Amino acid sequence: MTEESMNKIVGKNVRRYRLLYNANVGSLTQKDLAEKIDVSVSLIGCLESKKISQGISLFNLYKISKVLNVPIEKFFEESI
Repeated sequence: MTEESMNKIVGKNVRRYRLLYNANVGSLTQKDLAEKIDVSVSLIGCLESKKISQGISLFNLYKISKVLNVPIEKFFEESI
């Protein structure tokens, strides 16, 4: 696995779990998530984009996992 493919998996899962959060808990936009973890909205947008392979620090991914209430290891899982 390459770093680029891992970044895409993580980004796809951040989007997936944010949208699941929206469906089950309440509205959480990219802007809301960015504000909660103290990063730029563009970082979240690039991370979730299918066109851009944006990496993220482990610390920021940890903060996302806490906001979305998802175990951090779930962000590394490839969907079938």
